[in-house]
Amino acid sequence: MTLSVRDYVKDDRAACAMVFYRAVREGSAHIYNAVQLAAWAPSPLPDPGEPDRMLDQWCWVAERGGGVVGFMSLDHSGYLDMAFVLPEEMGQGTAAALYTPLLAKARAMGFARLTVIASPLARPFLAKRGWVVDRPEDMPADGQIYAVFHMSLDLSDGPAR
Repeated sequence: MTLSVRDYVKDDRAACAMVFYRAVREGSAHIYNAVQLAAWAPSPLPDPGEPDRMLDQWCWVAERGGGVVGFMSLDHSGYLDMAFVLPEEMGQGTAAALYTPLLAKARAMGFARLTVIASPLARPFLAKRGWVVDRPEDMPADGQIYAVFHMSLDLSDGPAR
């Protein structure tokens, strides 16, 4: 089945929430413990009491076979906020396909530098594309401690893949 990438629309919220849930709960299960996974992704449903932050960012959605299989977003400060694909999409080029328009948008907006707080799972994907680890951190969130990496990409010195 062919993969397609398009801009996020408000009707994608529930499907992206499910992608996030499965990516965290299944895709990161070998990195974090059950309590951490439950705290990070407590529900497969979006919280109706919270605004849809993807509407305030540039966000792209990957579809395969008519269903959402991943999404990636960039906020207006150059922060790569969300990057999640379904576990079965890992290694299938889905994240790379989402990264292409994100990087193009960052360049079009004139960002000199992008930043992210990456999980151990995202770190190799980003490092392969020229991102560097600025510092590791044991980050407290949701009553848990998560091993993460503050990373950045310098866009001022030529093309990044």
